[in-house]
Amino acid sequence: MRAKVSGSLKTPRFCVFRSNKHIYGQLIDDNKGKTLANVSDKGMKAKTVSKETAEGEIKLSGKIATAFEVGKLVAKKAAELKIEEVVFDRGGYKYHGRVKALADGAREGGLKF
Repeated sequence: MRAKVSGSLKTPRFCVFRSNKHIYGQLIDDNKGKTLANVSDKGMKAKTVSKETAEGEIKLSGKIATAFEVGKLVAKKAAELKIEEVVFDRGGYKYHGRVKALADGAREGGLKF
């Protein structure tokens, strides 16, 4: 059984939802029950993205690259709202593939969690 994750205005919950075709990221204030920001990959075109790792540079493509870009957009919207730290809620999905790419993109964009 997983622990319940709760966010506030200071540290909102970064909620992830993925379907077979799309991925979504939301910043939610659970105290007020309000969505502060949301981003999805609808309308984005797939492209190749380079990501720096400890082993060197790797290239991402397809849905994983799109998820990485969505994470960066969530971080950008959080910065506009002056949010630096969030609580990550992977929604029960395993932390790999698109979910990990979304988190990595948000971290690269400046979010801390």
